[in-house]
Amino acid sequence: MKVCIIGQGYIGLPTAALFARNHCEVVGVDISEEMIKNLNKGIIHIEEPGISDIIKKAVELKVYKASLTPQKADAFIITVPTPYIIENYSCDLSYVITACESILPYLEKGNTVIIESTIAPMSTDETIKPIFEKAGFTIGKDLFLAHCPERVLPGRIIDELIHNDRIIGGVTPECAKKACEVYGQFVEGDLMLTEAKTAELSKCMENTFRDVNIALANELAKICAEIGVNALDVIEMANKHPRVNLHSPGPGVGGHCLAIDPYFIYAKAPKQAKIIKLARDTNNSMPDFVVENAKKIIPNGKIAILGVSYKGNTGDDRESPAYEIIAKLSANYEIAIHDPHITNPDFVSLDEATKDANLILVLCDHNEFKNLDYDLITKNMDNPIIFDTKNIIKEVPNEIKLYNYGNLYELN
Repeated sequence: MKVCIIGQGYIGLPTAALFARNHCEVVGVDISEEMIKNLNKGIIHIEEPGISDIIKKAVELKVYKASLTPQKADAFIITVPTPYIIENYSCDLSYVITACESILPYLEKGNTVIIESTIAPMSTDETIKPIFEKAGFTIGKDLFLAHCPERVLPGRIIDELIHNDRIIGGVTPECAKKACEVYGQFVEGDLMLTEAKTAELSKCMENTFRDVNIALANELAKICAEIGVNALDVIEMANKHPRVNLHSPGPGVGGHCLAIDPYFIYAKAPKQAKIIKLARDTNNSMPDFVVENAKKIIPNGKIAILGVSYKGNTGDDRESPAYEIIAKLSANYEIAIHDPHITNPDFVSLDEATKDANLILVLCDHNEFKNLDYDLITKNMDNPIIFDTKNIIKEVPNEIKLYNYGNLYELN
């Protein structure tokens, strides 16, 4: 099987790697010339365990090739971004539409086209299918179209692409069967066949479920700070109940999924999706909550920011709330940023970030931040204070003051 994958980012590249490892010929397409050049040398641009070795070997065996343009193939998989339109929260399908149009000259009868990008319900039927019908194809007869959303966790993408159950949403039952044959090359989880609109809504609801539950934890943190209760103790105690699983509060919600996908549902039915919108508003309010409390801790001075990735132990900073927090604090504070997982010429070492700092603000749960070099910190800071918004630091020396969502009420 030859597979052409449009988009070589956090989903497209791992997917390409697994097809290549499982005896398929793979063409990975993207618009970045530098990325394509590096990929053809076996050099990858994302931090994700296992992918680098697979791609290097696939390039050596000539079963993977990166390209600026598509090629003829048996299956085409679209993995491009789908942001939301700020004005009305609807799904921006422009990248998906462009990707679909880009493969039209290379399509042949019998091909399978799969949309992996997360899209709003009804998008496949109402927007994507007409593109191929206008080109002369009959969906379900001579071209097979399906929506098969990814369901993976950064840091574990390879393992989860292989072992997670997969939703296969065909425009017709025959489309679902053909897409199932494609993923059968490497997926070991169950392949659940359904219709495209069900697959679309299922994916959006998976991320919405998590977003709503995080919002509940964040709202609890705000309540506890107001009334003088330790939110972390409340969560720990409540979670002893066999049917309760409160999440951990944080500085906000980031990533290309949780921070965006709930809007796709809301835009389709705003009168009905009240809880979904309120959860989004709550999570979007957390950067302001962090900034307000940081100002209570120190009115001015230097703040050392630890971590801008939205997800711990990855270099993925898409939609990270850290950037909004940094922007708001920059108006009144000197800011120094340290993130060991992101290469940025403006970021500095832990030593430089904490030198003469008045506050350390932890915004990401990298493992490196769970046990910091406290000797270095006490040497660099006259009055060491840490504000841990991810609640990952359990103990600090007596000479360091630690704030987290358990004791913010002390600032009131």
